[in-house]
Amino acid sequence: MKLKAAQVENFLRAPDAKAQLILIYGEDEGLVRERAVKLARTVVEDLKDPFRVVELGIPQLKEDAGRLRDEAAAISFGGGRRVIRIRDIGEAQAPLIADFLADPAGDALIVIEAGSLASKSKLRQAVEKAGNGMALPCYADSGRDIEGLIQSIMEEHKLRIDRDATRYLVANLGSDRMISRSELEKLALYALKEGQVTLADAMACVGDSSARHYDDVIQAVSQGNVVNLDAALTRLVEEGLNPVGALRMMISYFQKLHLVKGQVAQGISADQAMKSLRPPLFFKAADQFRASLNNWAVNNLQRALQILLEAEKDCKSGLAIPETIAHRAMIKVAVARQKQGRR
Repeated sequence: MKLKAAQVENFLRAPDAKAQLILIYGEDEGLVRERAVKLARTVVEDLKDPFRVVELGIPQLKEDAGRLRDEAAAISFGGGRRVIRIRDIGEAQAPLIADFLADPAGDALIVIEAGSLASKSKLRQAVEKAGNGMALPCYADSGRDIEGLIQSIMEEHKLRIDRDATRYLVANLGSDRMISRSELEKLALYALKEGQVTLADAMACVGDSSARHYDDVIQAVSQGNVVNLDAALTRLVEEGLNPVGALRMMISYFQKLHLVKGQVAQGISADQAMKSLRPPLFFKAADQFRASLNNWAVNNLQRALQILLEAEKDCKSGLAIPETIAHRAMIKVAVARQKQGRR
């Protein structure tokens, strides 16, 4: 069975009892992980319980083809349904998953986390065609998704949030759910004593820390400044942040540039096209965006996006260290901007 994106939240609140194995997949690793945890907790609240929760990886599945079946059939010490979590599997494990779904064992809930899977993916097809399997897609957060996440976390902490603060966060958090949640939790703790979140609070916690570091990397690339790029990446890593997160934010930034550039070519003014972006640009970012718009030709934007999107795909392949792939792609785009500037 498969769910449409619009049906996922309802399923997470009340999972179909027929779905013993659930495949959660998509480009947003943070959102995949968040939904996997939420589903697992519908069965076991404490996911550190060693008697009711087990985690399996590719090495264990390769070593013992019957391990999944054995774990699914096992009875927990003290009773209660068990949860089996499987992470980062790919097409090579599709036959094993198909075999289990055709002849299941036990009643354990099996939650699988995977990266982006095409519609022709054998792993997806194995789950979607099974009556006891369910496939949940996870797409990168849109502005509306981020705004919903902001409101949800503020409500959890019983905090009010100004409209300007919300707009700023929507514009600066990016599309990775894990990074966004981490930043919002930090902001909530910062503002907890006052009971509300203002624009100044949001800028102090997000604009002056993680979002600023990500923005430094994006601006260095868009300006073709390799020296600043290396310095910005160094600061990013020192803060414990992920260059792959910056890569994803950069893809979103260049997609917006390409969209606005296309609208301008059709006769729409740059200001009007920029105002139509969703989520809207924060006012302090407008000048930087306009400069990038003037400095990039359409064909070079297309090439930059191709490099960045291929890098994101390669980050999930396991063939090289994702941070190295992201760094190389950023340098390629920055150098391309330098070459354009010399013409």
